[in-house]
Amino acid sequence: MRVLYFAWVRQKVGVAEEEVSPPESVRDVAGLVAWLAARSPGHAAAFAQPRQVRAAVNQDFAAPDAPVRPGDEVAFFPPVTGG
Repeated sequence: MRVLYFAWVRQKVGVAEEEVSPPESVRDVAGLVAWLAARSPGHAAAFAQPRQVRAAVNQDFAAPDAPVRPGDEVAFFPPVTGG
């Protein structure tokens, strides 16, 4: 699974992207967030308030209950505002 990080999420994690192999118990975005948060202090800081992070799975906006699978591309980024 390819995970991409943008803006302040990337700054806290410390990398722009990484390849990960979460356990089979990780089946949705929320589970992936919880699993990633345990990987390092930077990940924990980035996902300390999960409601402040948005996700996209395979380039489609995704809710916390959206499924994730091996081979997916999952991106995390702050909420986007228009103006």
